[in-house]
Amino acid sequence: MRLPVNQTALAAPLRAAPDTARGSAPVAGAWAHIPPPAAGVSRVRPLPYEATASYLKRLAGFYRLTLSQLLDGCGITLNGHGTTPTAELALSPAAAHHITILSRIPMRHLTHALPRLPHPGSPGPGPTAHWKPLDALHRPVAACTLCTRRHSQGTTGAAWIHRPWHQLVCPRHHQATPDPRLDTPVHTKTVPELVTARHAHRRLLRHPRGKSAWMTARAITTRWYDQQQHLTERWHHRLNQLIVLNTHLDRVGNASAVLLARDLVIYPETVVLARTLAALPRYRTQRPREALTAIGHRLGLSRFTPTTSDALATYLTRTRH
Repeated sequence: MRLPVNQTALAAPLRAAPDTARGSAPVAGAWAHIPPPAAGVSRVRPLPYEATASYLKRLAGFYRLTLSQLLDGCGITLNGHGTTPTAELALSPAAAHHITILSRIPMRHLTHALPRLPHPGSPGPGPTAHWKPLDALHRPVAACTLCTRRHSQGTTGAAWIHRPWHQLVCPRHHQATPDPRLDTPVHTKTVPELVTARHAHRRLLRHPRGKSAWMTARAITTRWYDQQQHLTERWHHRLNQLIVLNTHLDRVGNASAVLLARDLVIYPETVVLARTLAALPRYRTQRPREALTAIGHRLGLSRFTPTTSDALATYLTRTRH
């Protein structure tokens, strides 16, 4: 297969790579003299919110190289070991500049798409890359496979993204990854309310209290789910719909589908609750019983009588605006 980039452009960084056998350093300045690509040459575009390591791996795959070969060819020194999603690549400013030349994508576009570029605590001067471990709360999740193929010129469907909550579901291809332990997305076509919830979530972000309302609502619905309260029957039905379409949910190590799919199962009701809390008049928090009745109606619950120790009741009685 002929590489979709002119050979001189690809050869220049390769000539600048260190001679690992002899321990020599890259030729100074060689990388800066790569001629511009031919007109019409394809680009590998980053996905929105993509992990830096994920994008570089896709870029390497486009040229039929490994990640380490790509970095060597760019004159970037790789330190440490790691892999997505448990670790992220931290690039120095010089290394990031080298990647903009190879990808032919301006730095402002790369930094807009790649939230970890530059990575907090990036190494100092010189073109270097360091693997940095990520804790469970900050690990990326698998991206929509069809969106990834479109951004990879069809070479791969695998990518990892640090997606915000309002991007939980791909509305075009009906895929979602609620947990970083899943290495492939969950297909959601049989659960159309997830896409509806995504659109409502995006509208919620326009509200001045939208972000805080979302965080509060998610904490409440997560507790309801774990303690099997209020919406259990509805959530069990939705979980079963997802399991039927995604048998891999039951084959991920020691984690159960109940936990792996939790954020996806509770998503529609979490958005409804968040929008209700954001719009709740101040006086309602001083009349929690009226507020609970209104919230139960919005959630589609004919009978909603949480106890005083319920997460929502506790929030309403303790919150003062």
